[in-house]
Amino acid sequence: QVQLVESGGGLVQAGGALRLSCTASGSIFSFFAMGWYRQAPGKQRELVAGQSRESGINYADSVKGRFTISMDYTKNTMSLQMNSLKPGDTAVYYCNARVGAEILYDYWGQGTQVTVSS
Repeated sequence: QVQLVESGGGLVQAGGALRLSCTASGSIFSFFAMGWYRQAPGKQRELVAGQSRESGINYADSVKGRFTISMDYTKNTMSLQMNSLKPGDTAVYYCNARVGAEILYDYWGQGTQVTVSS
């Protein structure tokens, strides 16, 4: 069982920046993948940024050049630096960890609200 604890959400004006963090209860070095997802009201949850053993680092087209995902293996923490925020980035952001070998299991954080005002 993996527990994920997120922090760093909040309210920011358009053009501002926020940094989200997700700390895992286990060694993230052993995880198959980790990523950040977001879900806006009335919309499906979507991948924002992720890192996996299979495909490396990936970003949604809408955040490329503005968001940066990073891993601190000494602290078992994944972070998402979000710059040049837009109102369209407003959503609940979730941390995800995919763990396992032959069978992969998904674990989710509790979610953190990010609100960008115009």
